[in-house]
Amino acid sequence: MPFAFATATEIVFGAGARATVAQRARLAGSRVFVVTGQSSAPSADVIAALEGCGLPLQRWSVDGEPTIASARAAVDAARQHGADVVVACGGGSAIDLGKAVAALLANPGDPLDYVESIGRGQALTERSVPLIAVPTTAGTGAEVTRNAVLRVPEDGLKVSLRSPLMLPALAVIDPELTRALPPALTASTGMDALTQLIEPFVSVKANPLTDAICLEGLPRVARALPRAFRHGDDMDARTDMALGSLFGGLALANAALGAVHGFAAPIGGRFPAPHGAVCAALLPHVMNANVRALQARCGEADRLDRFVRVARLLTGDPHASAGDGVDWVARLRAQLQVPGLGAYGLTREHVDDLVSAASVASSMRGNPIALDATELRDVLLAAL
Repeated sequence: MPFAFATATEIVFGAGARATVAQRARLAGSRVFVVTGQSSAPSADVIAALEGCGLPLQRWSVDGEPTIASARAAVDAARQHGADVVVACGGGSAIDLGKAVAALLANPGDPLDYVESIGRGQALTERSVPLIAVPTTAGTGAEVTRNAVLRVPEDGLKVSLRSPLMLPALAVIDPELTRALPPALTASTGMDALTQLIEPFVSVKANPLTDAICLEGLPRVARALPRAFRHGDDMDARTDMALGSLFGGLALANAALGAVHGFAAPIGGRFPAPHGAVCAALLPHVMNANVRALQARCGEADRLDRFVRVARLLTGDPHASAGDGVDWVARLRAQLQVPGLGAYGLTREHVDDLVSAASVASSMRGNPIALDATELRDVLLAAL
C-alpha cells in the first residue's frame, strides 16, 4: 500500500519538556512572537524562561477560536515586532493561530490569499518561520498537523489555511502543563483525542503507519480519560492523554477523518460550541450509523472489522462486537457529562441545512462508507 507520512521536524515529549523551549527558541531566531490562550497561567513557565533568555518578546493572546480577522491582526503585530520565530503555547486555538502567523510571516499577503473555500486558495510557497508548538490541553494534536483552522463568523464557516510547509519545527509536549485542566475541558478535549484516533483508523485513507499509531493510542485514552476527568492530578492519566492527543494528531494529518469532523466544521462555524464537545456529542451516533451502513450494504468486511477492533481496544473485551464499541463510547460521553448539541442552540430546524453543509465537507470524504442524507439527518437528530 503506497502512503506518505509527514510531521513536525522534531517532537519532544515528557514531564518537564517545557524547559527546553527557551533554548530552542534562541537557536531558531532572535525576536519571538508568543501566542497563548485565554489564560496565560499554563504558559507562565515558558514565557518566564523566554524572557530570561533576553530575547525581545511580543505576547499575543487568542480569545476563543481564531478568526480570519484575529489572524490578520496577529500577523500585523508579529511583522511590526520583526518576529523571526513563533512560540504557540496553549490549546488548539493558540497553536492554530501560531501556525497561521508563522506561515504568513514567511509568505506575503493576507490570510484570504491562502485559505480554502472562501479565500483565493493560493499555495504557500515558503516554509513557515520556525514554530515551536507547546500544547497545554490534550485533545487536538494541533502541534503535529499541517493546517490552521480559522472561523469566519460573518459567514458561519470554519476554513483552513493548509500546507505541508506549515508543520511546526518543534513540538514540545509536557503532560505537566495539562495538570490544571478543569474536568469539563478535560472531557471535551479528551473526547476530541478519542475521535481523532477512531476516525483515522476506520477511514478510507488508513495506512499501516497510522494504524499502528491509532492502535497504540486507543487503549491509552480509553483507560486514562475517565481517570483524568475524575482526578486531574493523576499524572499517569495525564501522560497517557497527552500521548493519545499527539497520536491522534499524527494519525489525522496522515490518514483522514470522517463524518464526525464533517459535521463539526459547519456546526462550529455557526454555533458557540467547543469543538471537542461537538465531537463528543456526535461520535457514538456517527459510529452507529457507520456500523449499520456497513452491515447493510458493504461487502468489504475489513471496514466493519475495524470497528470490531476499536470496540475490543476500548472495552478490553476480546469478544466485543462493533455495537459494544458504540455503547462504550455513549456511556463514556454520559460519564463525562458532555451535553448534547441542543445545549449550544441547535434545534431540529437546523438539521437539514447542516446536513447539506456537512455533505460537502472535506472530512466527509474520509468516512469509511458514504452516508446518505437520511442517515446523516438521523445522526444529527440523535446528537441533539
